[in-house]
Amino acid sequence: MALSLRALARPFQSATLALSAFLPLVAGAVPAGPERPWPNGARLVISFSMQFESGGQPEGAESPFPKVQMPPGQSDLVARSWYAYGYKQGIARMLDLWDEHQIKVTSHVVGEAAVQHPEVARAIAERGHEIAAHGMRWDSQFNMPYEEEKRFVEDGVVAVAKATGQRAVGYNCNWLRRGPNTLKVLQDLGFTYHIDDLSRDEPFVTLVRGKKFAVVPYTLRCNDIMLVEGRHFSADQFLAQLTLEFDRLYREGASARRMMSVSLHDRIGGSPAMVQAVDQFIRYAKAHAGVRFMRKDEIAKVVLEEPHPLIDTTEAPFNEGSGRP
Repeated sequence: MALSLRALARPFQSATLALSAFLPLVAGAVPAGPERPWPNGARLVISFSMQFESGGQPEGAESPFPKVQMPPGQSDLVARSWYAYGYKQGIARMLDLWDEHQIKVTSHVVGEAAVQHPEVARAIAERGHEIAAHGMRWDSQFNMPYEEEKRFVEDGVVAVAKATGQRAVGYNCNWLRRGPNTLKVLQDLGFTYHIDDLSRDEPFVTLVRGKKFAVVPYTLRCNDIMLVEGRHFSADQFLAQLTLEFDRLYREGASARRMMSVSLHDRIGGSPAMVQAVDQFIRYAKAHAGVRFMRKDEIAKVVLEEPHPLIDTTEAPFNEGSGRP
């Protein structure tokens, strides 16, 4: 009787195995199987973004000052000076910090910022940092038709490549606002990853027209424009936030792949107090075994080349079709 029960159970066991193999393909499912360790033996990977935007901002862009209606043709000079701090002081100070710690970061560069200040964009590239794309201008692209959005992205890539000699493979939309065609546009232009996603604490793969495209999640929790400008954190509060985030992710990193993302903007993260806070955080992180610092293109390459990546198909319905009318 026992033998016959085992025989009866076999079809159900086979069905269970088949179902377990199918589950990773279901929207948002986490694939079963062994952990996906970092190939460099890291317990936690930290990736810094250094956004170069200053000089490319439109007239009337948000600033720390009260919004006023300037007379026609008159520029808000004090707001312009706040942005100018980014390309005059902030980037240079952060570049020195990265050199001191021998860390390479990813810099998403607005095309107009590179046009206005090519020497700054070039300095970022010459120090060995990744040059990534951030659109041609400070403008929304989610509402653009396919061909217009494609021109917008490509114009920015060309402008930044002219200044730096690097053609971007990673992308960041203005305020992360993607549209239904954005990933198809990026795929058509030869990009390999984007960062406009907040859904995980590790990189993963999504499918665009059935092909793998890497997602290296961004952060709002460890982002100077959100915390320092938006919520008026002091530099020491920002440091405390980074430290708490690190401690939890480092703990989880013992049994799961974890990535910590930190975002700094030229005019904010490049201030003396903020660079001092980030310096202290880096020293704290380096005191822990198995911490690695990686550029986002390097992280994207890991998930695109590994045999069993984490595949998240949540957005699959948006990533099919040509995108063209």
